[in-house]
Amino acid sequence: MDLSHIIDHDTYVEGVPYETFRWMRDHAPVSWVDEPDGRGFWAVTRYADVLRVNSDYHTFTSTRGIRLEEMEPDELEARRTMMELDPPEHTRLRRLVNRGFTRRMVATYEQAFRDLTRLRLDRVLAEPEFDFVTAIARELPIRLLCRLLGVPDADADTLVEWGDSMIANTDPEYTDHVVDRVDTEEFRLLPFRSPAALEVFRYAEACARERRARPRDDIITRLLSPLPDGEPLSDLEFKNFFTLLVVAGNETTRHTITQGLLALLEHPEAFAEWQRRGASDPGFSARATDEILRWTTVTMHFRRTAAVDTELAGTRIRAGDKVVMWYVSANRDERQFPEPDRFEIRRSPNEHGAFGLRGPHLCLGAWLARLEVRVTFEELLPRLASVELTGPPQRLRSNFINGIKHLPVKVRLASPAAAP
Repeated sequence: MDLSHIIDHDTYVEGVPYETFRWMRDHAPVSWVDEPDGRGFWAVTRYADVLRVNSDYHTFTSTRGIRLEEMEPDELEARRTMMELDPPEHTRLRRLVNRGFTRRMVATYEQAFRDLTRLRLDRVLAEPEFDFVTAIARELPIRLLCRLLGVPDADADTLVEWGDSMIANTDPEYTDHVVDRVDTEEFRLLPFRSPAALEVFRYAEACARERRARPRDDIITRLLSPLPDGEPLSDLEFKNFFTLLVVAGNETTRHTITQGLLALLEHPEAFAEWQRRGASDPGFSARATDEILRWTTVTMHFRRTAAVDTELAGTRIRAGDKVVMWYVSANRDERQFPEPDRFEIRRSPNEHGAFGLRGPHLCLGAWLARLEVRVTFEELLPRLASVELTGPPQRLRSNFINGIKHLPVKVRLASPAAAP
């Protein structure tokens, strides 16, 4: 079976090819995929195998890149973040900001995010028709991230635009420098081969100058603090780390919220049940949030590189081979999830891989993303008597991010007595 379409960005404009991934899980769970502009890779599609690759950093290293893109040594070094490191180096950098993203600390952000959400919904829902992405989903995570970083709320729109240009560097709506359509060689030493990274770097440098003069209790100040070994981040390490936070702290959550609403619209019984139970049953909201995360799996894959000759699911893998974990397939694996193609907001247990699957690279912002998704729907659903699409969802052209660019909707508000 020709599997090249799973890396074709245009494929995902029509949606995730779930049927292909099901065939791979059943017939070739570790499959070789040829690349038109690369050396090819092993696609890992079953949950248990993804878990092994994700956890065994001695065998499957992150240090040679985490995306399908193949980089020369100077590119890799110029663009390296903690994600392209294995322990103990990865752990050393993660400790800089880990305190701000623990489950306990994230819980202290809930009221602030709930207030932000209420204010936004008050404004947006005054009109019956709008684009859910640009009006709500795109706006909420970045507002909280600005507070955590300690940057002005007025900069939120600019940060989102830069983030779009970088992580959506395969979609012409967001960038003039589409990586598989134009020559981006002059930007090869920048994150995502994107000129927008230059703007983010300049912004980060200005923030660093201000914090060195006047430290605060925020993430930027922590990034500039000495590491456990007493050495601070280099200027490049700081700028790359800041860029990572801008992209990862907003983009994936915004797409999860959007895909979550679409899932609820496609499953009206789930929509109605969350409306009935969400306000009085926090456990139900938490389970519903995790099912949205499993169902959408916004970050569809990450790559590792075999550090030694090894075997996975009976397949021989040579040192130096690229090995790609397809979380979007693992989260629909029948061997792990009963009826995985059923959207079940009461699903429990739900050990999904939307944030990676355990191991040292488990997403730093997992608890923050859960909070933002949960609170958004806890605040939104009780306000609505109905919501319907007024046009088809427009999907992101990307084999990496399972995103929706536009979701036009029409809403009818619940009576005041039913609203919060």
